[in-house]
Amino acid sequence: MVVNTFMIELSCPNLNVNNPDSSSKVIEKVLNEYSLTKNSVSLLNDGFAMVFSSETSCSAFVRAYPDGLLTIDIHERVVSGENNRFSNDILSHIENKMKSEGASRTLSLTTPVKRGTKFNCYFPTTVGLLIEYDFDELVFEEQTPFQNVKIYHSPQFGNMLILDDDPNLAESDIIYTRTICGSGRENFKDKNILILGGGDGGILNELLKQNPAYVTMVEIDQVVIDASVKYLRGICDSAMDKLEGDNYKVIVEDCVPWLEKFIKEGKKFDYVINDLTAIPVTPEPVGEMWEFMRKILNLSISVLSDNGKYFTQGNGLNAQSALKMYEKQLNLLETRVEYSKEKVFVPSYLECWVFYEVWKKL
Repeated sequence: MVVNTFMIELSCPNLNVNNPDSSSKVIEKVLNEYSLTKNSVSLLNDGFAMVFSSETSCSAFVRAYPDGLLTIDIHERVVSGENNRFSNDILSHIENKMKSEGASRTLSLTTPVKRGTKFNCYFPTTVGLLIEYDFDELVFEEQTPFQNVKIYHSPQFGNMLILDDDPNLAESDIIYTRTICGSGRENFKDKNILILGGGDGGILNELLKQNPAYVTMVEIDQVVIDASVKYLRGICDSAMDKLEGDNYKVIVEDCVPWLEKFIKEGKKFDYVINDLTAIPVTPEPVGEMWEFMRKILNLSISVLSDNGKYFTQGNGLNAQSALKMYEKQLNLLETRVEYSKEKVFVPSYLECWVFYEVWKKL
């Protein structure tokens, strides 16, 4: 069983919110045509509310506000094998009827919000815009000591990795992997490279195609690696079928102690590619996530060779405040750096994403 929620918004400048009995007659007249009968009316401090129901598993909640805003939320229980009562045509008809009764502007979400489905298909963008994915199967799920790991299948994007309900990467997103590796500007042949995170294996897979001297990858979660090897072949291919080869090694541990170890040993890398997490979206650059990000930045620059480069994702292009705060942090690092940034559209994110290239200022 699924419950569809349709939302209609109307501007009714002549609506008398202090007299719901007279104002509700128009609403009743329209909704009665679809077997929705008024159950109750409540006068509130800022308008009134009405509840309607029918014998066909439908209900409606109507809310009127002092500025003439009228919202109608229609809930319809959909049973497998039965026809839906409401459709785009009917919703458009309701809008037009309300217009004929004096509504001056209408806006409707005629594509329903689906509730009670087998799994969640709704995820917010970085600035809170709601995306409905076309997931048709939950391929994998496991709660690890570090995070909740899910892989959904999408007809558009292929299998998609979601960590703690945050979309990470889909098999359609090769542009993400290539951009965080420098968008083809770099020659990784015979270079020593450090990957932080990257458990989906995409970065490792791209780098190994270019015959680097050695790639060290430090990923904390074995479950992400195992699930990617099995279900995200479109991202990692065979790169992580073995965790160690002639010119690479995958270390399944926390990267911070390893960074500190590399610093103590005086080990340097030509490239550090940080795929741990996006820039936090917060009002101020404070808190645990920002402290972690600053720590990773300082440690990473410390293991970078003088002519080396540090690549990382930023966040969505719409998260301008977070991006600006991050750039200020770059100017406050223990080692002076310069940076450039690049934006690309990542298919499964359905938004433009910003990436950074950072190097030491000599």
